[in-house]
Amino acid sequence: MTLYNVTLKESASPAELEKAKEKARAEGGTIKHEYTLIKGFTVEYPDDHVNVLESNEHLHVEQDGKVSTQ
Repeated sequence: MTLYNVTLKESASPAELEKAKEKARAEGGTIKHEYTLIKGFTVEYPDDHVNVLESNEHLHVEQDGKVSTQ
């Protein structure tokens, strides 16, 4: 399974984030971290199911990865 960062778009209501977490769990995902400074979470999700989250117009979904400055 792969980790994905899911954040709520500015125009979306906070309720959309709760719906996204419920949907992720229902589709086999495991919430690994919930953010406090931004409206979002990291989820471990089967690769073949990530389109369920990506199709939500209120969310931005990107695969988690290593970040470096050099």
